Amino acid sequence: MSEVKKMTIAAMCIALSVVLPLAFHSVQNAAAVFCPMHIPVFIAGLITSWSYGLLVGILSPVISAMITGMPNGAHLAPMMVELMAYGLFSGLLSMKIRTKHVYLDLYISLIGAMLLGRIVAGLSRALIFMKGSYAIGVFFTGYFITCWPAILIQLAIIPSLVFGLERANLIPRRYAVKSLSS
Repeated sequence: MSEVKKMTIAAMCIALSVVLPLAFHSVQNAAAVFCPMHIPVFIAGLITSWSYGLLVGILSPVISAMITGMPNGAHLAPMMVELMAYGLFSGLLSMKIRTKHVYLDLYISLIGAMLLGRIVAGLSRALIFMKGSYAIGVFFTGYFITCWPAILIQLAIIPSLVFGLERANLIPRRYAVKSLSS
């Protein structure tokens, strides 16, 4: 995929990261439960590369905060770290995982990025942002219990969306299509 196409996809993912949360912020705590900003970041990493995924993860909350005021100042830096990790790990894992089955590759990459990103986010909160006042219970509540609907939605939507983009030839296929005439 060309760098121009990667940049265009990254820019579209950043735009989606600003627009999607707007639909959820009208309902109290809906953004924390559904994590709409995560979806475009995972997609950017899976489709483009780890570097663009990382960039989308860093820029999405910053641009959203500048345009909409969300995330607010207290949540901005931790969210940048979390989304940066999601974009980085989804891109790295997508590049390294090759099972010969597209859906399996996507699920392994996505689940791995979800877990690694949450670990990085939790560690950053415990060691930097909330040093001395961050407990393991808070970590599990914030990153697994409160957002379980988001996890299910991401697992249901993201692999199918990426697979559909491949099938529509909008992004390169992971594996060559087998010819019926050979």
